Amino acid sequence: MISRPSLRALTLGALLLTSAAPALAAPCGAGPFEAWLEDFKKEAASKGISTSAIQAGLTGVTLDKSVLARDQSQKVFSQSFEEFSGRMIPPRLTRGSNMLKQYGSVLGRIEQAYGVPGEVLVAIWGLETDFGVNIGKFATLRSLATLAYDCRRADMFKAELMDALRIVERGDIAAQDLRGAWAGEIGQTQFMPSSYVKFAVDFDGNGRRDLLRSPPDVLASTANFLAGHGWQRGKDWEPGSANFAAIKEWNKSEVYARTIAHFATQLSRAP
Repeated sequence: MISRPSLRALTLGALLLTSAAPALAAPCGAGPFEAWLEDFKKEAASKGISTSAIQAGLTGVTLDKSVLARDQSQKVFSQSFEEFSGRMIPPRLTRGSNMLKQYGSVLGRIEQAYGVPGEVLVAIWGLETDFGVNIGKFATLRSLATLAYDCRRADMFKAELMDALRIVERGDIAAQDLRGAWAGEIGQTQFMPSSYVKFAVDFDGNGRRDLLRSPPDVLASTANFLAGHGWQRGKDWEPGSANFAAIKEWNKSEVYARTIAHFATQLSRAP
């Protein structure tokens, strides 16, 4: 079985194998990593990120060669829908049904607020991290700095690194606690930092948008993402529908999106 971070990286990576954009203030691959990082810190400060967040997030960060190795050895996701869904859904169906019941009140309030049914959110939650069990162990800031330094997709990962520092700055998650998949995905449904900054919500009311530890925040933020990408309240999510298109904004792999939809449908029919 492919681990969650590896699976996420396969579906994400197959879509992101693009050439680097023109260099910004801290050009990719120019000189030693340490010198690049110092330039990046200056650039972050120039964009309004606080000194305390920069120091907390980037002090002592080193290049992670294992992240570069994973990035450079990515393979295109090639399983069929039947193969992928047949492997991923059955082991998660019973627990998914239990999660629907356990978080029924929260999911009901989330659907009222965002229009997204609990079955869809629980399906994503289960497929991404086994309901928060496997969120990944890579230090997010180190991974993003490594990928921003590398020239394959430097502009994209520099922007993600800036947003990871903004997550630290606004107090959602401490820098040392930011851990996830090797390509920078964070939390129980694997948000990239840019999506975290844009869509994460504080649904449990504790003053922080915590997608690592708070299922209400995780589920509501996932609903907010889908709502922000055109989810239509009260409509189905079958392939070809507007809501399926919203699911494809979550993960552009047709096979992955169909698996989310099929899992959600099975959950909606569970006793």
